Amino acid sequence: MRKRYFGRTTIFVLSVFFALLFLLPTLLTISNSFMSQTEIDANYGMIFESTRPGVGRFVADSVNLKFIPDMVSFSQYATVLFMSPEYLLWFWNSVILVIPIVLLQVSVATFAAYSFTRYRSRFKNILFFFYIVLMLMPYQVSIVPNFLVANWLGILNSRWAVIFPGMFAPFAVFLLTKFMRRIPSVLIEAAKLDGASEWQIFTKICLPQCRSALYSIAILVFIDYWNMVELPLILLDDPDKQPLSVYLSVINAGEAGIAFAVAVIYMLPPLMLFLHGEEALVEGITHQGSVKG
Repeated sequence: MRKRYFGRTTIFVLSVFFALLFLLPTLLTISNSFMSQTEIDANYGMIFESTRPGVGRFVADSVNLKFIPDMVSFSQYATVLFMSPEYLLWFWNSVILVIPIVLLQVSVATFAAYSFTRYRSRFKNILFFFYIVLMLMPYQVSIVPNFLVANWLGILNSRWAVIFPGMFAPFAVFLLTKFMRRIPSVLIEAAKLDGASEWQIFTKICLPQCRSALYSIAILVFIDYWNMVELPLILLDDPDKQPLSVYLSVINAGEAGIAFAVAVIYMLPPLMLFLHGEEALVEGITHQGSVKG
């Protein structure tokens, strides 16, 4: 009994330790976003000294990690939200790019996954195998082909150059196909005996059973494309069309305080989406489309 209690206590302590270690950068970013630029220079000036000429003589000789600011300041947020509208422009560029990708990718995946599930053949099995291969390949491999195709279609330097590759990404198709194949065939056979059409089977049987899976996929796709950098950097030459993720490193090389504030604002949408759909995400991953009794 004592060994079991000791083992559970050890696992709990280790879990808390690694959880805090994982959350450390996020907590540090949030707390430092409420510091003044002078305090940030005093704590982290040695890190940004090479990129900020003239600051070196005002900073300390070592890096000081602080989680509680000496004085809470909202000057960084005031600069981002009111004095520098370009940050909000880049933020809304991210929204304009990511929301259509999520909606279109999930829509395409539902029809494709239903086709792979209901109509199996040797050709479709080979095609599904290529979906798996494409998903396993590094994302950077497809950047040059995407550039060539976008240039051929005449959509280079437009938002559609980023939306189209995300719309037909294989990740959602692969995952949703695995979910749909777990739906008991007796439900579909019973619906067919009752005279249900193929569209009714798709909308009344398959989609309701995959509700948690669809929400899980939408969250994962949103987080993935919310943080994309390479694709918009290459396919969008116009800075006014690029998302905020491209500029986070540039801001970081300028003023660290602005970088902290922008990072906090930028992490809010995926964080709120995750917290709102946490139960559906966990259910979709664990149950994988199984039918509840």
